[in-house]
Amino acid sequence: MTSLHTTRVRRRRLGVAAAAAGLFATLLAAGPAVATPDPGDVSAPAKLSAAAVADASAAIKAGEIPGVDEIVHSGNIKHLSNTPKDALAGTNSDLAFQGKYAFAGNYDGFRIFDLSNPKAPKTVAQVLCPGSQNDITVSGNLLFLSTDSSRSDNSCSSVTQPASEKSSWEGMKIFDISDKRNPKYVAAVETACGSHTHTLVPERKDVYIYVSSYSPSASFPDCQPPHDGITVIKVPRKSPEKSSIVNFPVLFPDGGNPGGTTNPGVSTTSGCHDITVLASKDLAAGACMGDGILLDIKNPERPKVIDRVQDNVNFAFWHSATFNQDADKVVFTDELGGGGAATCNEAIGPNKGADGIYDIVGRGDHRKLVFRGYYKIPRHQASTENCVAHNGSVIPVKGRDIMVQAWYQGGVSVWDFTDSSRPKEIGYFERGPVSATSNVTGGSWSAYYYNGYIYSNDIAKGFDVLKLDDRRTDPAKRVRLDELNVQTQPDYFDHHDD
Repeated sequence: MTSLHTTRVRRRRLGVAAAAAGLFATLLAAGPAVATPDPGDVSAPAKLSAAAVADASAAIKAGEIPGVDEIVHSGNIKHLSNTPKDALAGTNSDLAFQGKYAFAGNYDGFRIFDLSNPKAPKTVAQVLCPGSQNDITVSGNLLFLSTDSSRSDNSCSSVTQPASEKSSWEGMKIFDISDKRNPKYVAAVETACGSHTHTLVPERKDVYIYVSSYSPSASFPDCQPPHDGITVIKVPRKSPEKSSIVNFPVLFPDGGNPGGTTNPGVSTTSGCHDITVLASKDLAAGACMGDGILLDIKNPERPKVIDRVQDNVNFAFWHSATFNQDADKVVFTDELGGGGAATCNEAIGPNKGADGIYDIVGRGDHRKLVFRGYYKIPRHQASTENCVAHNGSVIPVKGRDIMVQAWYQGGVSVWDFTDSSRPKEIGYFERGPVSATSNVTGGSWSAYYYNGYIYSNDIAKGFDVLKLDDRRTDPAKRVRLDELNVQTQPDYFDHHDD
């Protein structure tokens, strides 16, 4: 039986074993090779040294980290429910929301939940449609799904096929979800280098999609270098079958961060990993491997780079971005180790695999991103736990900047960055390691706040619902949205409070 604790008295100084020190050296030396983002299909557990296993086991035995699958959380968070995986056994990925429904991506397809009772979400539909990583969004009656693995064709019955074969397919899939119990696959658009993630820019008659993909190769016919931009797709709402690519804006005419021997340990930029748009301000922020960028999107078909920053000391892979509500800050995440490594420990330290907080200063095309500070969860994790900054969202509280964020096996963290240079955690939820003897990929992929609750899609354990009760965040409970795609960041206070 899983036990529940509301506080954690102490934390072991994990990561000082030789195994952790060795990992740190490997991460620094290997550069882009270890920065391939996001765990793919779950493979065999990584074997750890005897010292690392002993370190984790001793910490669990002493009660200094949670036991295997044991749940711990701060006093202001309650765990309301967990819905395990069902027909879709692959890696759970991102989340989107509409009305009373949640849409949960999985490397094998997607699942739709009815959230009418957050203590007992009901499965409405499960759609088998393999194609990592199945990044997911919704807009009106349309659902969009990213395919970033080379497939034999664009159908949901396709099989894996080498990217070196010209007939292989990767890109965007589009479903009609007017009947939530029976989604229908209606269109597909092939994109260069696939679609690792995508971001919606909804207009009245059309939906624009910014497709992020990367890692071209001369041996891939449909993913040739250089690949220094993003793909823009236009989707007519009433005729999604007519969806097509309308532009491929080059965001890095100089090629972007060279990484490699020039900037050891930093990914070479060859596209973007993820983009967040704040349509109410005509702004977007891009996390692009070795670069962070600020974009003007007044013309959604032609996004324009306003500013660009690098962190060649502490960032390995610029993974995602989040604006604060006032659009004068951006939080960028660094996915050190690709999401599969144990990087939340003393050896790695507080600045690598962390969030970078940037203020936006100036006006118009003269706006600049100015670094202010780092945030990383303050709880060290075991050497068997993959842990690094991942997907999160703003919690809508006027006058404060507060986020909830996934950290893989580091769990879910609620933190305040109102003071950009002094961020602090104000709540957390996590499970103990999936395994005490092997590095088994697991933990929260995405943790988002939607209409009064926190929803987390755990890679291995399923769909979690959390309730946050805290005077600092309670005002957010009055904010209601009809739809939420986190990377299409809403202006929360344009909506009426209940």
